[in-house]
Amino acid sequence: MNDYIQTFFLAALQGLTEFLPISSSGHLELLPRIAGWGAPGLPLVVAAHLGTLLAVLVYFRADFAAITADWLRSLGRGPATPHSRLGWSLLIATLITALAGALGAGFIERALRAPLPVALATLIFGALLGLADWRGRKTRGTEELGKLRLREAVLLGCAQALALAPGVSRAGVTISAGLALGLTREAASRFSFLLAMPAIALAGAWQLRQLLRADANPQWGELAFAALVSALIAFATIRWFLAFVRRHSLLWFALYRVLLGAVLLAVFL
Repeated sequence: MNDYIQTFFLAALQGLTEFLPISSSGHLELLPRIAGWGAPGLPLVVAAHLGTLLAVLVYFRADFAAITADWLRSLGRGPATPHSRLGWSLLIATLITALAGALGAGFIERALRAPLPVALATLIFGALLGLADWRGRKTRGTEELGKLRLREAVLLGCAQALALAPGVSRAGVTISAGLALGLTREAASRFSFLLAMPAIALAGAWQLRQLLRADANPQWGELAFAALVSALIAFATIRWFLAFVRRHSLLWFALYRVLLGAVLLAVFL
């Protein structure tokens, strides 16, 4: 029973923090230490990530279908549409992230997964989120997502690549980049969530490969429970967050991240 209680809290934390700009890795470093648990194993991490992928796919199923259909038509010289152009932007940004992951995976594992770099990244990129929210023009709405230029897609891909370092927060850094490009909070968040689909899928595939190579013997019932909890919490989080950013500033999230980074520094130092 204790295993399921730990699984519930860790999976719920992953589902909650994956799509909020507050760093899921920072929280997953802190909770086990506070609770006196061991670090979550790779099978649980894979299951929780698959749950968040399911949540974002279900929430944006209509967008995903339209983007995919129009992008495939564009390959056959079909007419360019906002959805097909958005599909190309997402592909470009994803390829940049994948390339960075392939080239930098070893360095990230060796140098950036220690508690201190996670704490520093949580603090620094939290401050950058606050700066982007404060200084961003926020004049380009969701309709502008289909009009992103090549250099903007490249910039957003580079921003997401930074989130390969634990503590940076994939949602936080991509939303910050979107705000810096003049997108509204809702538009930047929407692009971040759409970009999460291939990003989480690639990360999940990589983790699954590691899991299979490790010849682990996972508890399938516990992992299914983790995926379900993570999916339900992530779906509710996406829905709430998109409603929140239509009316409120992200400065509260930035402040929270700076405080969390300071707490992590205090704990790990």
